[in-house]
Amino acid sequence: MADLIRKPFGEPVVMRKAYGEALLALGKSRKDVVVLSADVSNSDFSYMFETAFPDRFFNVGIAEPALVDVAVGLAKSGHVAIANTFAFLFATRAVEMVRTHLCYGDTNVKLAGAYAGLSDSFDGPTHHAITDVAILRSLPRMSIVVPSDPLAVAKLLPQVAAWKGPVYFRLCRNEVPQIYTDAYEPVMGKGITLMDGDDATIFATGVLVSRSIQAVEQLAQEGIHARLVEMHTVKPLDGEIVAKCAKETGAVVTVEEHTIIGGLGGAISEYLGEHAPVPIQRVGINDRFAETGPYADLLDKYGMSVETIITAVRNVISRK
Repeated sequence: MADLIRKPFGEPVVMRKAYGEALLALGKSRKDVVVLSADVSNSDFSYMFETAFPDRFFNVGIAEPALVDVAVGLAKSGHVAIANTFAFLFATRAVEMVRTHLCYGDTNVKLAGAYAGLSDSFDGPTHHAITDVAILRSLPRMSIVVPSDPLAVAKLLPQVAAWKGPVYFRLCRNEVPQIYTDAYEPVMGKGITLMDGDDATIFATGVLVSRSIQAVEQLAQEGIHARLVEMHTVKPLDGEIVAKCAKETGAVVTVEEHTIIGGLGGAISEYLGEHAPVPIQRVGINDRFAETGPYADLLDKYGMSVETIITAVRNVISRK
């Protein structure tokens, strides 16, 4: 297995800036890409595409249902439409249009959800996106991709654009460490084993991959060897790697910046229940709203600390 993880991690990079740069690169390579915004281009850095390609950028204003509908219309005209707004709005205010016009219509629109999870930390629970994966995962034809560092954003966005049909691309607002070396080559729909071990498997997605790496390293110091698999694609779920790891290690922990209900943990629990039942524990937000505060502090307080991951691994091993 190639060394995919930087040691130590690279200097943190603002993920929305990495997204803006990846969007700009995509616009240069694909003339059929159009970008839409619900008046948040300065917030999510899609303004970088707007500056370079003003004729292919459309600001519909603060009207998220219209954002989805205009994107659907452009996609029906042969474009690859990438619609941008805050993550929670796709799963709330715009969800009727996402369900009926985008998914039921099987339209080639990509939803770039900025400020996902608790990363819009100081705007509070009305703006936190902690149920978005559960809501959108339930929609037929919707695919869900969650990059975990700036390189993942750059390598996954072109695949999202090339994927036929609706995709939700979930993005953090804040600085995230650079996890991966240049050997990292994600393939949409396939999990990636980052660290090997045979005592338990951690399936992690998004920005909590970095904390999961730290947890695996600390567990190794006490003689526990956990396998770490990055699940950048939550849907379609890579059932093959999930079942393989469950059978080989006999215990599973899922880690996500989302409620433990209906997201990655829900998807993996559903799959294992049918194909390879083993002890499983879900790390995430425990069916509650968070509060306002610094981002890292909220992650720790609401069940997503390195120590919480470590404790979950110990617990599932004890149940084998």
